[in-house]
Amino acid sequence: MKKIVITLILLSVNLIVKAQDASVEKSIFGIQAGLFSIYTQYETKLSNSFSLRSELGLEPGVTISRDSADGRLFLSPVINLEPRWYYNLNKRQKKSKRIDNNSGNFVSLKTSFHPDWFTISSNSEKPIDFISDIVIIPTWGIRRNIGKKFNYEVGAGIAYVKRLEEFDSKYIDDNFFTLDFHLRIGYTF
Repeated sequence: MKKIVITLILLSVNLIVKAQDASVEKSIFGIQAGLFSIYTQYETKLSNSFSLRSELGLEPGVTISRDSADGRLFLSPVINLEPRWYYNLNKRQKKSKRIDNNSGNFVSLKTSFHPDWFTISSNSEKPIDFISDIVIIPTWGIRRNIGKKFNYEVGAGIAYVKRLEEFDSKYIDDNFFTLDFHLRIGYTF
C-alpha cells in the first residue's frame, strides 16, 4: 500500500511540474561578441514570457573623409535597452527542447543610445567627430545554447536612426531607416 501511495504522489508531482508554464530565467548576466562588437548584458524577468535586457558595449562605425577617399573603422560606446517577448517557450518545452538561459525565439523593441563619449580607432592623431544618436529597432531573433554556458543569437530588423545633433551632409540625412542584422556568440556567468 505504501508503494502505491508513493507512486501516486510522485506521478502527481510530475504532472504538476509538467503542467506549469515555461518561463524566462529570473536573471541572466553575460557577455556577447559580434564580428567587431562586444557587450556586457543583463536580462531580467518581467513575466513568464517577457524580459528586459540591458547592455553596455562597443560597436563599430566607419568614417568617410571629405578631403580624401580615406575611411577609418572605429569603435564607440553604446547603451541598449530591449524589452523581449519569448513567444515559443511553451512549444519548445513540450517538444523537450532547451529553454534554459532564455533559449527561444523572440520579438523585441531594441533602443540604442550612442553617446559621444569617446572613440577607439587605429589613428589617434586624427580625432573622430562622432555624432550621438538614438536607434529604435523592432527585431525578430533566436537565441540558442551551446553547452551549459555558451550561446549564440541571430536577429534582424529595420532600424530608425535619429541624430541628436545637426549633421551637414548631402549623403546622409539626420533621420533615416536602415537594415539591422546581428550574429553574436556569448557566455553566461
